[in-house]
Amino acid sequence: MKKLFACLLALMLTLSLTACSLAEQPAAVRLAALKGPTAMGLVQLLDESENGKAANSYDFLLAGSADEITPKLIQGEIDIAAVPVNLASVLYSKTNGALELVAVNALGVLYVVEKGGESIQSLADLKGKTVYATGKGSTPEYNLTYLLKSAGLDIEKDLTVEWKSEPTEVVALMKTQDQAVAMLPQPYVTVASTQVEGLRVALDLTAEWDKLDNGSRLVTAGIVVRREFAQQHPEAVEGFLKDYAASAQYVNEHVDEAAQLIEKYNIVKAAVAKKALPQCNIVCLTGEEMHSAVAGYLQVLSDLNPKAVGGQLPGEDFYYLNEKAE
Repeated sequence: MKKLFACLLALMLTLSLTACSLAEQPAAVRLAALKGPTAMGLVQLLDESENGKAANSYDFLLAGSADEITPKLIQGEIDIAAVPVNLASVLYSKTNGALELVAVNALGVLYVVEKGGESIQSLADLKGKTVYATGKGSTPEYNLTYLLKSAGLDIEKDLTVEWKSEPTEVVALMKTQDQAVAMLPQPYVTVASTQVEGLRVALDLTAEWDKLDNGSRLVTAGIVVRREFAQQHPEAVEGFLKDYAASAQYVNEHVDEAAQLIEKYNIVKAAVAKKALPQCNIVCLTGEEMHSAVAGYLQVLSDLNPKAVGGQLPGEDFYYLNEKAE
């Protein structure tokens, strides 16, 4: 009996240790993000995951366009993704609420730049100017339209916006034209500053938006999770939010080291990342702070073009407001 008891005790101890070991195993999360500021805040999380120090283990997809991420999200092949916040709203509508927004990870990254002068000191100074830009029919156009309207300008009547398909086209044009004015996102502003002599950042559109003090924020990207995944793996979602909050803080506070990681994960070169990071507005907004910023921003987009948010504003269940996330 003593031998049997000892064997049973040993077996129970082994099972207990195995259970503890299994419980301590990080969840496997399929994570995706777009190249550029949308992915930059994730790099320390990815590095910690490689070293077994993150709350979860992350299988990461870096995509060149949202078209690479969207079908995988819809088909359940990605669990968490960093995407443009209006796309998150569109996908919420398209999937009948199958996605939740858990965080804002980047505020605005748009800037007005000018070459060889200091004539642009406010949005009103764009009157009568020709502005080169990208993003017609998408959020850059809507953001500019709204901000110009707030400054008393009509984008169709008071200035000329020449829309180009790629930021590189805008940079090339600025090289050849004196007194050129453009709207560019980071990190292309940084790239342009190394190629266009006399380039000056005239306006930070995120700061211009904040001056309106209307309760909304200019938001570039957010992080969505599949609702089914969040329901099945709540601890993994909470673990991700903790990992991401720490990663965003690290990226903002350790720019040199973060720039090296950004190059390591093939987002942009370290030299560009180092200069661009302070202007990329990488954040981790969750809970009510996220809700307020995004709901107001989506309302602005919806007023300009309902299709920009999926035809109608998302329901309250779009916002992941778990108390632990705040």
